[in-house]
Amino acid sequence: MNMFFVWSGRKIKKYVFLLIALVFAVGVIYSERENISVFAPTEQPAAIYNVVTDNKVVALTFDISWGNKRVEPILEVLKEKNITQATFFISSLWAQTEPELVKKIQDAGFEIGSNGHKHEFYSKLENEEIHKQISTAHTILSNIVGEKPQLLRLPNGDFDKRVLRIASDLNYKVIQWNTDSMDWMNIGTEKIVDRVVSNAQPGDIILLHASDTVQQTHLALPAIVEQLRTKGYEFASVSNLLTQTEVQGKPVQDKTTFNKIDVNSFSSSMTN
Repeated sequence: MNMFFVWSGRKIKKYVFLLIALVFAVGVIYSERENISVFAPTEQPAAIYNVVTDNKVVALTFDISWGNKRVEPILEVLKEKNITQATFFISSLWAQTEPELVKKIQDAGFEIGSNGHKHEFYSKLENEEIHKQISTAHTILSNIVGEKPQLLRLPNGDFDKRVLRIASDLNYKVIQWNTDSMDWMNIGTEKIVDRVVSNAQPGDIILLHASDTVQQTHLALPAIVEQLRTKGYEFASVSNLLTQTEVQGKPVQDKTTFNKIDVNSFSSSMTN
């Protein structure tokens, strides 16, 4: 009888220890839930960087958040080079102050996406404020443009899993880039051209800017278009680019790390 109680006591102690360990593990998982790696990326919202295609097609994209001196020269170059498709991501604050320029972009036939409302780092905002920034921009741009934007490029290209999830809940596709011109650093016309032309691959989304910060983009753009055309490239809006086979995105693993994955094409959702 004594042996029975000794054995049962050890067994009880073992299960108590396992229970404590389980509670501790659950607590760790809960506290780190925002930083846990994405194990099922196809079920998670992901930013889009490019599409996987054999077609020599790229998308020129321009971010605008302030100023009124660079938009028209860029539009003139696009017209001169017979570029009929490109995407402009504009902040709603800028759109409110420069509605005439928004109309010129629209009248030229170019796609307009959202660049959010205020130019802030969204990953540093609370969920409620992230939702407010995206939805405020959506309302303002819809009223000015007359169409509801479906594409979102976040200010500074900054986001985390929360931002992606909220953007997805608001029916946005988050658009990043795979080729960075670095034009915002004003590194020189030739360097801007070289960065784009030497790095561009089929299906790439190319990052350029049309805010007053950039001083050389309109000067580099003619050579970018000419040299890419010499290589056999054509130009598409982001929405049309997304119809090219598979979309390639990068889900967030944590606050600073990304993994590249292939996700299903969003072409069907773009027509909804």
